[in-house]
Amino acid sequence: MPELPEVETTRRGISPHVMGRRIYEVIIRRNDLRQPVSPELAGLEGAEFVAVKRRSKYLLFETDRGEAVIIHLGMSGSLRVIPAGADWKKHDHIGITMQGGMQLRYHDPRRFGLVLVCPIAGLESHPLLKDLGPEPLGEMFTAQVLRDALQNKMIRIKVAIMDAKVVVGVGNIYASESLFRAGIDPMLPANKLTKPKAVRLVAAIKEVLAESIEQGGTTLRDFIKSDGEPGYFKQRLYVYDRKGEPCRVCDTPILQCVLGQRSTYWCAACQKKR
Repeated sequence: MPELPEVETTRRGISPHVMGRRIYEVIIRRNDLRQPVSPELAGLEGAEFVAVKRRSKYLLFETDRGEAVIIHLGMSGSLRVIPAGADWKKHDHIGITMQGGMQLRYHDPRRFGLVLVCPIAGLESHPLLKDLGPEPLGEMFTAQVLRDALQNKMIRIKVAIMDAKVVVGVGNIYASESLFRAGIDPMLPANKLTKPKAVRLVAAIKEVLAESIEQGGTTLRDFIKSDGEPGYFKQRLYVYDRKGEPCRVCDTPILQCVLGQRSTYWCAACQKKR
């Protein structure tokens, strides 16, 4: 599933090609995604894209008419900006043709994504966005904010930081990597996170996500960057998907278990319970 760094990479790649472009035509080949495509999408013809933002893993394409297109890439979705006359691939479901002849093309083999239209004024209260936690790279995400969110949670810290109500965008790969860098055992009960550990963990989450965005996102089976090239942050992973391999820091074999139905990787030596 494309995670926050992949979505942010997409936003940065797409933005220069759609900003200031007027919508010439909207083509909907299939509307049966996770939720039906908003019928209002076709009514945006003539509107101009004025901003491309991101909230958690949602892309927000704002228009000069006061409406925004909310796009979630689901499990396997991607966006490309290509010539409007380019051949349609099997799983290309939506095309937004813009002034100048380029088209924003939405591709989603599994159709778990979303393409919805919402008034900009109501975005923060939209059901998909209203309960989301702070952005991990923003100033609002601090050690104290994290501890406050976890004070009544007895679940494992690895599971807790993947909860979008606690902090958005810390997917499975990034949770394992952040806990490793912070030297925190993934089994630690979330409400036992001390202030020093919280400081280290917040710093590690910010560092891991920032590096991943800079490198273009983590390479996943279904994800490609907006320019068609895969991300390559995976080359820098310390623990994720390295079960039995030596730790890059101390040579201790990397361990693996399942927490919250997701594979978890850690180094027992570098991430001692302390």
